[in-house]
Amino acid sequence: MKRSLAVLLAATPALALAHHGWSEYDASQTLTLTGQVEQSGYEHPHGYVTLSSGGKRWTAVLAPPSRMDNRGLTRDLVRPGATVTVVGYPNRNKPDEMRAERITAGGRTVELR
Repeated sequence: MKRSLAVLLAATPALALAHHGWSEYDASQTLTLTGQVEQSGYEHPHGYVTLSSGGKRWTAVLAPPSRMDNRGLTRDLVRPGATVTVVGYPNRNKPDEMRAERITAGGRTVELR
């Protein structure tokens, strides 16, 4: 029992670092980007799309795959080549990244948060 507790306590800082907080995104600035998906990941802890918009390449951090599935945003809707509109907040330290609040893909708008 003591050993299990020690292992759990030792792993806790690593688990905390594995998931980032949303404070790194500036919620006072809303971005709306429309572009073609170049890459997409439908993976944990969050999905993502990389798209070209306004002459710049952006990475939009999406929701976890289970939430996207539950809300109707299937993997096929964010496949490379698809055109999407993403609304969200820019990262304070990474000028090419944003946190997506909603995405419109395949004629469907999905709230991600």
